[in-house]
Amino acid sequence: MSHYKIEAGTAQHIGDRAEQQDRVSLLTAPKAPGYLMAVVADGMGGTSGGAMAAEQVMRTAKQAFDLFSPQTEDVSGLLRTIAKDAHTLIKLNAISSEKKPHSTIVILVLTPECSAVWAHVGDSRLYRFDGPNCAERTIDHSHLEHLVQQGKLTPQQAREHKMAHLLFSALGSAENEPEITLGKCANLKAGDAFLLCTDGLWQYFSRAELGAAIAMNSPRQASEMLIAKARERAQGHEADNCTLAIIKLTEPTRETKAYTVDRMRRAV
Repeated sequence: MSHYKIEAGTAQHIGDRAEQQDRVSLLTAPKAPGYLMAVVADGMGGTSGGAMAAEQVMRTAKQAFDLFSPQTEDVSGLLRTIAKDAHTLIKLNAISSEKKPHSTIVILVLTPECSAVWAHVGDSRLYRFDGPNCAERTIDHSHLEHLVQQGKLTPQQAREHKMAHLLFSALGSAENEPEITLGKCANLKAGDAFLLCTDGLWQYFSRAELGAAIAMNSPRQASEMLIAKARERAQGHEADNCTLAIIKLTEPTRETKAYTVDRMRRAV
């Protein structure tokens, strides 16, 4: 019997930008029943360049997951391959398009063995929740995030800093190979949840606020609530694209036995 059922949803808002350059997908694997992938990418690189990069991330992830088989490949290797291949293809697209496309990525795979594996590059984040409590989150590949981790800046100071969006790792960079950070968790259970999102969302919320919104609502309701609140808190100050995916593990539906005398007679 399944330990939980999966509820999932995605949402986006263009913010105050002229173009939606984020992308998000929920994917299943034809050769790996019971596996679920969520991918969020935040494209960067000017008009259309960022959207091109994020779209390439989605295509690369889907193609790799379509071919994925747990008998011949491990999930961690799959995620590394997706990030590296997307990085290479975005660089090639930059040459042919004369643009400078870049993208972040955060990607999660849930397995039938009640485990989760994730990877990220840049400042798109994954949060893992145990009920309403944030058990962990990814650490952004930015100089300011390292200062926060060292206690030299508060999260609020980092968000308001003029270098807040400067990353030292991103897909498509011509100067550096991306730093790909992996994470995993075993023994998943009902009540656990994951949030994948771009900085257009997470910058407006504390961990406690995110955990409460997801724990108390369905993924769709939580998505609508979080985007509406992000828009309210942005106050129209050139807010970035806002994109998220929520995966929530809930108690499986229990089948209720409803035998009657008439039904038993027909069965006999």
